[in-house]
Amino acid sequence: MPENFKDAPLTVGVVGLGYVGLPLAVHFAEAGNDVIAVDVDHLKIEAIGRGESYIEDVASSRLAAAGERISASARFAKLAKADAIIICVPTPLTANREPDLGPLLQSAAAVRDVLQAGQLVVLESTTYPGTTRERLVPILEESGMAAGSDFHVAFSPERVDPGRTDFTTRTTPKVVGGLTQACGDRAEALYSRICDTIVRVSTPAAAELTKLLENIFRSVNIALVNELAMLADRMGIDVWEVIDAASTKPWTWR
Repeated sequence: MPENFKDAPLTVGVVGLGYVGLPLAVHFAEAGNDVIAVDVDHLKIEAIGRGESYIEDVASSRLAAAGERISASARFAKLAKADAIIICVPTPLTANREPDLGPLLQSAAAVRDVLQAGQLVVLESTTYPGTTRERLVPILEESGMAAGSDFHVAFSPERVDPGRTDFTTRTTPKVVGGLTQACGDRAEALYSRICDTIVRVSTPAAAELTKLLENIFRSVNIALVNELAMLADRMGIDVWEVIDAASTKPWTWR
């Protein structure tokens, strides 16, 4: 483990190589860190090995250029050599509209089996407030080590907007909530390598709820504009003209 976690090159583990994980792996590699990229999908592993991106936000040329620093594998055992492990597996909704934590819990158990003292484990998967403390931490502590003292834990929600070019991983503020102050400090030092602005919150639960608020706010506004568009159509009004006009009020849209 580097004595200077903030500045010295790190080995970063990324679990889950989808639209969140693969860009993270490339960004950390481009910042001069070695990356252990893990996924159970062998097709993704093979594509990364060929330098072929399957994610819109990562050009194959970037992946190929960063490839020498990225070791892609389906073997969680390799994460034992990582200084930090970021879990960003999907949490899709079940038929009952509840988050399916299966992939998250399976990944947590796999990380537990290779967890080393001093490592930082960060959860990025979207989930309900309390998941990090109540579901992730107990699994990791089955290793015999205590979270917050023997190893570090934090939650940092992904804020990816696929296809968007005006806000990138570097320029989008990164929210971080550590289990303890030291956990938060370690997570901030990690993400400062690839993000210009870090927003610290007091707990993982606060960070988890931050992500839900962002999602809810977006969904409510989409539903509102859809309803307004139907009303405007019936009234013979151009809804885009209305939106453009309303947008000129500086404190309306935030």
